[in-house]
Amino acid sequence: MDKTYKSSAELKREAKALYAGHWGQAIKLNIVPTLFSILAFILIGGLFMALTALFMTSDFVSSGSGSFPSNMSSGNSLTGNIGSFIVGLITLGISFTTLDWLRSKDADFNAFSGAFSVFSKRYFVGAVITELLAGFFTVLWTLLFIIPGLIKSFSYSQAPFIFKDLTDAHPEADINYLDCITKSRELMDGHKFRFFILANYKF
Repeated sequence: MDKTYKSSAELKREAKALYAGHWGQAIKLNIVPTLFSILAFILIGGLFMALTALFMTSDFVSSGSGSFPSNMSSGNSLTGNIGSFIVGLITLGISFTTLDWLRSKDADFNAFSGAFSVFSKRYFVGAVITELLAGFFTVLWTLLFIIPGLIKSFSYSQAPFIFKDLTDAHPEADINYLDCITKSRELMDGHKFRFFILANYKF
């Protein structure tokens, strides 16, 4: 059988060649999620401490609101989930920009705007929908058992990139987001283990 895809070692060499002489650009592009996570941690931590201080005041305790701690916990959980989703979108934007960089070999781009490329008019709605659909179907499979859910997360992993390529090729076309999920599943058929290896393949 003819070899139709690059090995992990070849992909590693290609990535190193892409970053050669441009490590500063790569670091600037990839540091945004870390900075956002730190900022979110500080804000959530500050909010938690402020609410805790409010709860400990005698006036608040005397009001008899015994449900506050559980509500505070639920609020923190919701805020954390929203923050994680936003970080996921930023990470996807970095992947989009890196993919364009890999294809064009042009490192002359704004790293900050590149990290937020998903939030553009062209990509935002479709990226959010494909991510939500992939997450929804993964959760359904996870309800059966953890392993099928993990495997299906690999199956649906390429849906946002399929959406990106379709949007770039046909900017005015109406994209069927479920088709992106289906095409991702078909694309990953027989390649999920390779994806697992690549996802954990360190430089």
